[in-house]
Amino acid sequence: MKFTRKTALTAAIFTLAGIVIGLVISTSFNIQSTAISQPAISKEAIDTLSRVNQALAEVAAFAKPAVVNISSSQVVTQRLPGPFFDDPFFKRFFGEEFGQNRSGKFRRSGQGSGVIVDKNGYILTNSHVVKGADEIKVKLADKREFKGKVIGMDTRSDIAIIKIDADNLPVLKLGDSSQMKVGETVLAIGNPFGLNQTVTSGIVSAVGRADVGIADYEDFIQTDAAINPGNSGGALVNIRGELIGINTAIFSTSGGYQGVGFAVPTNMAKVVMDSLLKSGKVVRGWLGVQIQPLTPELAKQFNLTGKDGALVGDITDDSPAAKAGIQRGDAIIEYAGKQVTNPSELRNMVAATAPGKRVSMKILRDGKQLSVAATIAELPAGRQKSSQSFDNLLNGVQAQDLTPDLRSRMNIPKRVKGIIVTGVAGGSAADGALTQGDVIMEINRKKITSITDYEKAVSKIKADEDILLLVYRKGGTIYMTLSNR
Repeated sequence: MKFTRKTALTAAIFTLAGIVIGLVISTSFNIQSTAISQPAISKEAIDTLSRVNQALAEVAAFAKPAVVNISSSQVVTQRLPGPFFDDPFFKRFFGEEFGQNRSGKFRRSGQGSGVIVDKNGYILTNSHVVKGADEIKVKLADKREFKGKVIGMDTRSDIAIIKIDADNLPVLKLGDSSQMKVGETVLAIGNPFGLNQTVTSGIVSAVGRADVGIADYEDFIQTDAAINPGNSGGALVNIRGELIGINTAIFSTSGGYQGVGFAVPTNMAKVVMDSLLKSGKVVRGWLGVQIQPLTPELAKQFNLTGKDGALVGDITDDSPAAKAGIQRGDAIIEYAGKQVTNPSELRNMVAATAPGKRVSMKILRDGKQLSVAATIAELPAGRQKSSQSFDNLLNGVQAQDLTPDLRSRMNIPKRVKGIIVTGVAGGSAADGALTQGDVIMEINRKKITSITDYEKAVSKIKADEDILLLVYRKGGTIYMTLSNR
């Protein structure tokens, strides 16, 4: 072959192109090699995480045997649905009452959790887990089943105690919930969706949560440990395997876990439990003040300094606060040596104080700090609510004494005596008949003037017995009958 200058140039170009392609391919392989290189996990990291895993596993194994599954059931009476009962055609001929008295009895069941706190069978749980239950079954971690009995219940804190006939049971020690700090690791143990002995982990997200709207007395521990339906009444445990909370509720827009759960702290639960076991009821302290948050605007108006405390809006006559010289416009900033940051905190402090105890307080008045002392009294019965359930047509009705404050706010005349309905459970026999704000004046022709009268009268009514009520509603009184027929 004859080589010319042109062919030589062409060969040179191809040679140069090959070199460039080779360099590109080589660089590409080097990049690929660099991209897929995998970093090593250090032995120190593995050892550290292994120790953490082992520690959490040991805490879970220690705590799980003391957490139980609670199954509750109750018989409820409700209207039976039917294809014709709401048909306007039939009501035209038979009247508006057509089908309204058709009802039947059904058994409603629920699931929850509980924590064994005494080896002889005492179990802490939520009151909403067992409230109104006709039958309670408790299943232990070792699969044994027992019949449970409600020993005491406090709906205002959502705490209940049940008992099973067993001994030498595994227990959880009650820890000091006041020592828990935000960020500490916790485990939630319970039976979500009926899945026994489920353990989830997280941290303490907040402490002292109040005004959540779950109970009357709130001082919740907030956690991001997963809590779901069925976890209610279960254990919130610290890293020492101590019970520091009773899992109670979740904040959710879907009904499932969204990272915000609440637990009643054990310090509150213990006070309620001890009072129920000792007295058969919860004895709470009472100061006799109406309090509200101390906003910057109110602080300025009353010449008060600082943002913490509880502003006194009113004082009950002849109350411990009145006798101690506390006045409207005072801000209570310290109670029994503890700082008061908000009204809910003060309310819980006073409630947990034994009646008869003399307590020192610091208040702010017109910019000056003063010291006062009050002898705490027992919360009057007139401020108590009915927490009992009944095996008759008034089961599901929530009521309380008609206090002067409620009478004033709802414009109820002084001549009206009775107890006020605060709620009616959906699907109950009284649902649709009684409503919030009704005042029950008589039951079966017997006058009712207090919660004590109400509970005494209702407890004597049989399950199949009709009930005649005299009710004050919207300026007038009416008779109504609750009937099984």
